[in-house]
Amino acid sequence: MGSADVVPGVSGGTIALVLGIYERLIGSIRSASSGIGSALRGDRAEARSHFIQVEWGFVFTLLLGILTAILTLAHFIEVQLEERPVVLAAAFFGLVVGSVIIASSLFKSRRPVHLALGLIVGILVFLLLGLGSEGGASDPGGWVYFGSGALAICAMILPGISGSLILVLIGMYDSVLAAVNDRDLVAVGVFALGAIVGLALFSQLLDRALKRAHDLVLAALIGLMAGSLRIVWPWPDGVDSSALAAPSDQLWQSAAAAAIGAAFVVVVALLARPSEV
Repeated sequence: MGSADVVPGVSGGTIALVLGIYERLIGSIRSASSGIGSALRGDRAEARSHFIQVEWGFVFTLLLGILTAILTLAHFIEVQLEERPVVLAAAFFGLVVGSVIIASSLFKSRRPVHLALGLIVGILVFLLLGLGSEGGASDPGGWVYFGSGALAICAMILPGISGSLILVLIGMYDSVLAAVNDRDLVAVGVFALGAIVGLALFSQLLDRALKRAHDLVLAALIGLMAGSLRIVWPWPDGVDSSALAAPSDQLWQSAAAAAIGAAFVVVVALLARPSEV
């Protein structure tokens, strides 16, 4: 999940969904945020009840893996996006396609309304991503980092729309990535604080939606993933542009191989996963 969240266009939520841990993760986040809210109100008994529902071993292990991946891969991904944007974007494209295939098998009961909702969401996301502006924020302040963290974390737990993609669209991707690589603890800390606040608020809404309308939410999430393919289409500039173009260089064979290989690996690996994760 951490590796995916570093990359614009690839969502850590997608990885959680296809691995079968998505609802488990959202449930634990919701319980933790409810417990914090109760503690702040001074209701210790209710806070204890919520905290007991959190799978702490699962959550801490997952967070450790995410943090490790972000700290170790941020520089590598930054270099690869600069030196091999087309091939890398093609691999991301394949990962998302494979994830869409797997997620489509998770419906409890498929109905025409699910297909219609997925298509509508996918088309809307595809069109909206084409409106994304390029360019970065110059010398962002603390509140900008805080707000960016709150927005990005909502996308990070949504399959299809990555937190990194949101940062690209609001012009903060380069600033946040540079802060991580430069170990700017103040900027990273403020960003993380915004992420915590955003996660606590958004997880409540998402958990209720999944419990009350699982298949409708899943259809919308699949639409998000399918629509986000626009941002990882390799041409013309990898993930640095939402513009679409036909292959125009000699890398199209390598790019096609990377996309097909990534999709194949995702489908095979996730179909072979245990039924209970």
